[in-house]
Amino acid sequence: MQNIPNPRKKYIQYIYLIEGVSLPTTTAKYWDQIKSFQARPDDLLICSYPKAGSTWLQETVDMIQNADNLQKRAQNLCQNLPECFVPIISDLDNAKARPSPRSLKSHLPVHLLAPSFWEQKCKVIYIARNAKDTVVSYFHFHHMNKTLPYPGNWEEFLDKFLAGKVICGSWFDHVCGWWEAKKRHPILYLFYEDMKEDPIREMRKIAQFLGLEVQEPVLNQILEHTQFETMKGNKMANYGNVSPCLMDHTVSPFLRKGIVGDWKEHFTVSQSEHLDGICSQLLEGSGLTFRTEL
Repeated sequence: MQNIPNPRKKYIQYIYLIEGVSLPTTTAKYWDQIKSFQARPDDLLICSYPKAGSTWLQETVDMIQNADNLQKRAQNLCQNLPECFVPIISDLDNAKARPSPRSLKSHLPVHLLAPSFWEQKCKVIYIARNAKDTVVSYFHFHHMNKTLPYPGNWEEFLDKFLAGKVICGSWFDHVCGWWEAKKRHPILYLFYEDMKEDPIREMRKIAQFLGLEVQEPVLNQILEHTQFETMKGNKMANYGNVSPCLMDHTVSPFLRKGIVGDWKEHFTVSQSEHLDGICSQLLEGSGLTFRTEL
């Protein structure tokens, strides 16, 4: 993989360990507010490990919730679903000020979530993506997002990812933690690969989980709106309206490929086999399985 020169600081200078998880130092600054965030019983929380398809899921869920007015929902996702667990205090304030029912999002591992979400028995939709495609997407995202630390070259970033020394910590702990939590809490656990294979089927799952009835013609409209190429061409969905000082889309677009199996263009045979072995070991007994191709 091409190594892209970058003058930003090295990874370690940007992270802060909170309960063993690497998070941006700016997140640590607001950690007390994040941890004490007050959830409401009708809050809906959308969660994922970074670069697992959460933007796609957010758009899909928002459309399902507002099926009677799809055109109006074609606005900035940051306005529709504020993220109160990233180092942007305006998002935290926005989340607090929003009227109920609120839809919120988070990339935090399950054990770092504000306790009030469990206390209020909030519904959660979680999306997981196979580790290989996730790390490739995360690598490119680090290169284009100037607010993140410089990831180094592909081999260096892959090593950090496998060791859980990237922002949001271990992918394995993240996906397994939320998988276990669904045994005790109202969590709909989705897979990126399933959504790519049959998006209408997964939309029906979402609607049923939310207690909504959405007719087939409307689901087809939502499908058209949330197709990857449609979202990629929408500046309100692909963050094209964000200053190039923060996100450089000439390095890599925010919505890059949106496929299953792009990892084959980046992994060596040795790297692929190594990750397969780690997955077999760390996912054993969990009941979790991931597809790396369709």
